[in-house]
Amino acid sequence: MNAAGYRAVEQLRNGKSLTIRAIRPDDKERVLRAFNALERDSIYTRFFTPKTTLSADDLRRLTEVDQVRDVALVATRGDEEVLIGGARYMSSGASAEIAFTVEEDYQRQGIAGCLLRHLAQIARANGIARFEAYVLAQNASMLGVFRRSGLRTTQKRDNGQWLMTLELGS
Repeated sequence: MNAAGYRAVEQLRNGKSLTIRAIRPDDKERVLRAFNALERDSIYTRFFTPKTTLSADDLRRLTEVDQVRDVALVATRGDEEVLIGGARYMSSGASAEIAFTVEEDYQRQGIAGCLLRHLAQIARANGIARFEAYVLAQNASMLGVFRRSGLRTTQKRDNGQWLMTLELGS
């Protein structure tokens, strides 16, 4: 399944709607604005390193994906499609590594869980059996998203972070 045209409308816990859609090459400016709005802690938990800017190469890698082997979705709000979250998987056979970012003002609204459900649906259609995610031990919010996902989840501690494995089932 090529997710390039993927689009769905979801409702947040607060009742507001958002759009989940495939990232596009023309999202570079939106991604840059979203990155610049993030707090340092959120950047660190996503990239595992302090990062103050995104290079042109970073923006290309984030927005120009094949949407089959590597799938990236964004959560947007409003007519200007302001990016408030994003998730992606990068597959290698039956397994895919996943990563998420949600803007702080929108955390705890169910966005990461929503993105995870949509990624899982696409991954299953593409023959992916499991997701893996490296999560910093202090990132309790993301660990909670995985534990509440309804997917069979195992975790292994590894140098101050958790390796979470989520079985997608059929």
